[in-house]
Amino acid sequence: MKQVEVTILGQSYLLACPDGGEALLQAAVAAVDREMSGIRDAGKVKARERIAVLAAQVEHLIAQLDTALNEDGRLL
Repeated sequence: MKQVEVTILGQSYLLACPDGGEALLQAAVAAVDREMSGIRDAGKVKARERIAVLAAQVEHLIAQLDTALNEDGRLL
């Protein structure tokens, strides 16, 4: 296991990463940073912790929609 330094919303974090998983970790970090930056830039929420919670809820809602659409294959 190695440690990789990443940046989310301009803040550096040191994350553990299994050998060979760096590209996957960087892709996940980029997605999180993109979602959190979008939330920050779209509204009045500036606190990193609140943005992280909102980003997690958005991802959860998208997963629920994907599940529902996969169950019957139709939007309506």
